[in-house]
Amino acid sequence: VPVQQGREAVVSTQSTGGARWSNEEHTLAESRAKELFTDMPVIRLIPIPDRVAPTTGVYVCPVYKTLTRAGTLSTTGHSTNFVMPLELPSAQPQEHWIKRAVALICALDY
Repeated sequence: VPVQQGREAVVSTQSTGGARWSNEEHTLAESRAKELFTDMPVIRLIPIPDRVAPTTGVYVCPVYKTLTRAGTLSTTGHSTNFVMPLELPSAQPQEHWIKRAVALICALDY
């Protein structure tokens, strides 16, 4: 994807809770036994104007600042701890990961 300089962001310090990233399959995968949190690979965010969001093959994963998913409700209707939704490739349907409360966490020890 061609990108204009200064129009992208790279996120590197996130952990998953409730799932793990499979480097072999490049998708979300089930957590291993006794593994609460795992590191995510570096994520490159590229804004694409008028992009149509996919309806299958992704999990719209919530990203939180800290492990405490609750926060003060802001005027936008989101928690102040909520950062953004992030589309992660997945072979499982959205409901599968919602039942496992899968989320990305920016700071594990706050």
